[in-house]
Amino acid sequence: MKAFFMERGASVSLAAVCAVLTVLSGCQKKNNYVAPPPAKVAVAQPVQSPVTLYAEFTGNTAPSAKVDVEARVQGFLQSIGYRDGAPVKKGQVLFEIEKDQYQAQVDLQKATLASAQATEANAKSQYGRQSTLGQKSFASQSVVDDTKTKLDAATADVAVAQAKLKTAETSLSYTTVKAPFDGVATRHLADVGALVGSSGVTKLATILQVDPILVYFTISEKQQLDMRDALAKQGKTLKDMREGARDLPFEIALGPDLAFGRQGKIDYIAPDVESATGTLQLRGVLENPNVDLVPGLFVRVRVPIGKIDAALLVNDVAVQSNQTGSYVMVVGKDDIVEQRQVTTGPVEGQLRVITSGLQAGDRVVIGSIQRAIPGNKVAPENATMAAAPNGPKPAPAALEGAESGKTKP
Repeated sequence: MKAFFMERGASVSLAAVCAVLTVLSGCQKKNNYVAPPPAKVAVAQPVQSPVTLYAEFTGNTAPSAKVDVEARVQGFLQSIGYRDGAPVKKGQVLFEIEKDQYQAQVDLQKATLASAQATEANAKSQYGRQSTLGQKSFASQSVVDDTKTKLDAATADVAVAQAKLKTAETSLSYTTVKAPFDGVATRHLADVGALVGSSGVTKLATILQVDPILVYFTISEKQQLDMRDALAKQGKTLKDMREGARDLPFEIALGPDLAFGRQGKIDYIAPDVESATGTLQLRGVLENPNVDLVPGLFVRVRVPIGKIDAALLVNDVAVQSNQTGSYVMVVGKDDIVEQRQVTTGPVEGQLRVITSGLQAGDRVVIGSIQRAIPGNKVAPENATMAAAPNGPKPAPAALEGAESGKTKP
């Protein structure tokens, strides 16, 4: 029995020793480091598309014509012929002032004129008779001269009566107040039954012509010089704009997040710079048939100053910035990531114009950008840039948004 336990104990000890030796032998093997695979990033080449460059300003809308409708004669207001704020047509009756006294004046002057014309006719007959008798020496020259004087006086009385009649008719016409042009009338400022014109001209309403509508905006002295240079590339000058066809187009947008959806033509450039502000005023004309625009709106204005025929555009989200400026991540030779400093231009949809720093064949990181670490190797996967603008659709830009070498008139 004792021998059995001694034999069993020896076996256990031997097994333990073997296990320890096995562990020790395993610890002596080296752990070889296996590097992780390169990070996967989405890359795409820049999109090439024609882009128009713009100078952008702030302006405000104004009516193309604005007239105060006024009562020019005294009387009680009898009727109002329009609805406040409604469109009106040229010649439409807007207000009626009592006519009785003015019609009576017209009738009186007509009677006075008829009397003066009768007197003139009699004087003309007398002068003719006496002139004939004078030629035959049957009437003295003094009598002939007297009848001539009476005829001249009668003719003058007719002229006075005609003038007074015209004045009376004019006053009568003022009792009917009509719209001077097509437009929109403001609310009436005098009610039916009110006495108007008693102490001078009484303003009754205002009419604004809003089709077409005007846009006024100003540019700084530097912007004026930049625009002059841009026009020079097109063979034009500011003088041409003032005196010539004035066909420089412009566009407007109503808010910072809205597209430039309306186009017009600049028809006026001020001849001088305002000394107080150092700005030059310009005016554009926009068609406004549906009266979508009203006077007094603040709008964003942009004017084309150049064009890039084959601009490079990348997804705007791929463009990042730091203290040195804007940059994009580019996958270069051997799939090594490079941080590339770029000069940016305008934004068109989801794309941004890159005016320098990129080539058409560069592989720009547009997806998983956080995995693209400069100097690291990556596993690029081909992707597609956002949709490019269709054809030569313009994109907004600042005056200095593109390199001079890439623009053309």
